[in-house]
Amino acid sequence: MLFDSPSSFGRTFRILSFGESHGAAVGVVMDGVKPGLPFDLEAIQVEMDRRRPGQSDLVTPRKEADQVQVLSGVYEGRTTGHPIAMVVFNENQKSGDYKAISELFRPGHADLTYDRKYGIRDPRGGGRSSGRETLARVAAGAWAKQQLVALGVTVRGFNREIAGIEGKIVDWAFVEKNPLRVADPKVFEAQKAAVEAARAEGDSVGGVCEVWIEGLPVGLGDPAFGKLDGLLALACMSIGAVKGVELGSGFASARRRGSENNDPLGPEGPEKNDAGGTLGGISTGAPVVVRLAVKPTSSISKPQRTIDREGRASEISTHGRHDPCISPRVVPVAEAMCALVVYDAWLTQQELRDTAGPRVEEWDWEAVEALFLGAPRM
Repeated sequence: MLFDSPSSFGRTFRILSFGESHGAAVGVVMDGVKPGLPFDLEAIQVEMDRRRPGQSDLVTPRKEADQVQVLSGVYEGRTTGHPIAMVVFNENQKSGDYKAISELFRPGHADLTYDRKYGIRDPRGGGRSSGRETLARVAAGAWAKQQLVALGVTVRGFNREIAGIEGKIVDWAFVEKNPLRVADPKVFEAQKAAVEAARAEGDSVGGVCEVWIEGLPVGLGDPAFGKLDGLLALACMSIGAVKGVELGSGFASARRRGSENNDPLGPEGPEKNDAGGTLGGISTGAPVVVRLAVKPTSSISKPQRTIDREGRASEISTHGRHDPCISPRVVPVAEAMCALVVYDAWLTQQELRDTAGPRVEEWDWEAVEALFLGAPRM
């Protein structure tokens, strides 16, 4: 089962996130972790620091250390095999910023749907729909990334586009050196100026985040509803700010002929990668390339038309601490969700092997291991 509740995700490796943006804490419980594995809390904190607010003047100024604490499942630096609970306590809530608009629905936000669905919503910011919920995903994803590195798999991302300005080159060394996490130094200043202009006008801009998953073997992913690309799309679309996901050539493939879009196959595998690293929902060994359309931040100070809880027309201007562009902080979240999917797919593949029934007792398991876990990497 992919998820047991709306707040859980995964099959063999499962996570459950909890907490609200202005509540006491936000955290995650990880289940399905084997005992005796080294647990590197410092490496997890590095990923948390990449996501936290207040990193630059181009994101929300909310000051949160986002220091992660482990409550269970780890003893003397190693996993016990029991659920691991990690939590971050909120320290800098300013719920009063939302008092004036507590009865109004912010356009583009989840206020209206939460209220209509549940009959109640948390007026202190976004509650469960707030981007702050994503720190739970990053904590768990950081663990998954550690395990994947040991398997020869890397997951890394950047912003391909900010405010409609697209970068053409990928300079990985530049990504973590600039506050927008873009990869093309030639267009950074133009992208930065667009974010600053939107902020000055009380507005916001969006972007396109791109994640590369490299080092995968051939064979991860399970037809028909467990396709690797389908699970990646689901995981990325579950991020609140994301409104679209594509793999490989994505939507551009709809404007091509088959002869142009198909990836020719050679002895070493695909000769190009418009498929984005999957065929039939199964990894090909080529890099899996995922792109996410990140919408402009919904909470803006520029006046907008709205309604109140009684359906009466009104006007709203959202003040407080919000990102003029959320894309820089989406990058580590997108990496985390992709890592969770891939690590879960890897463990699920192992579980299928380990629990195979009598019909496959005579299989050559060394060959299966080579196919699914040890195939040459592109």
